[in-house]
Amino acid sequence: MKAILSTRPGGPSTLSLNDVPEPVPGPGQVRVRVASCAINYPDVLIIEDRYQDRPPRPFVPGSEIAGLIDAIGPGVTGLQLGQRVFGATGNRGGLAEKVLLPADDCHIAPPELPLDEASGLLLTYATALYGLKNLARLRPDDCLLVLGAAGGVGLAAVELGKALGAQVVAVASTPEKLEVARRRGADAGVVCPRGPLDRDAARAFKDQLKAACPPGGANVICDPVGGDYAEPALRVIAQGGRYLVIGFTAGIPKIPLNLVLLKACQLIGVLWGPFTRDESAAHRDNVQALLTFYRDGKIKPLISERFPLERSAEALARLAERRAVGKIVVTMGAS
Repeated sequence: MKAILSTRPGGPSTLSLNDVPEPVPGPGQVRVRVASCAINYPDVLIIEDRYQDRPPRPFVPGSEIAGLIDAIGPGVTGLQLGQRVFGATGNRGGLAEKVLLPADDCHIAPPELPLDEASGLLLTYATALYGLKNLARLRPDDCLLVLGAAGGVGLAAVELGKALGAQVVAVASTPEKLEVARRRGADAGVVCPRGPLDRDAARAFKDQLKAACPPGGANVICDPVGGDYAEPALRVIAQGGRYLVIGFTAGIPKIPLNLVLLKACQLIGVLWGPFTRDESAAHRDNVQALLTFYRDGKIKPLISERFPLERSAEALARLAERRAVGKIVVTMGAS
């Protein structure tokens, strides 16, 4: 079978298309013929050796997929050959024609959910829902401020914030990206300046955010961006607010902790992977909630670009260059 391999640390240009043996499912595993693999920022980091998980090389990147079960290992019950499923691969394996998944990590894709959209439902939407619902306990009529609102996690947070009844303020890097967030439900928006931000630019950005939020500030802030944007955002958090730390596409910020004290707010790290293992029942409840939101028309993954397997490096480069809107997927033909 064909697969994309990372054989040395580096950017997307270091990846290569290779023939590799088909994996054989062991006890408790199924093999999935991949229809679609969604691309995520950790996929960029892991091939550059900048992610917390550093698998031995060569390895196949790709962290979430959807496809058809084509082999079932010993001891697996409740799943059938040919069943449409989606799941997370544990940060590697997805950019291949076939991949192994633990049976317990497979989720059934309902007939109305296209597989390319199903492949983009976990790492972004499930992460955002875990942060908003389980950690920040977003309430109806809260103000939710979303940085990077046209990216994968950001756009998911915009949609989910509206589905949960919040007032959503979106922040994006261009008017075009902000318009995408508005079409997905954002009530207000701010076009952020290009970083890095000096003191005057940071103060002006803070003033823009403050003007877009209600007088009391943002009750919940969803931040997959970090960098120089984090402190201005934290300065507009409401008293007792919750700040969700999700990622650092703009770099790791330095936060003056006196702001946390003065606002009596919480900084909350959103690490979705351990949640799926340690609170598996709650995670599966969240996945079912996502499917209900999808059926009700409240969320819909925005697939902005599709690439064939042999052009996977281009797909990762789009994300690395921060040119992605919504989700980018690599498709492989199964349906």
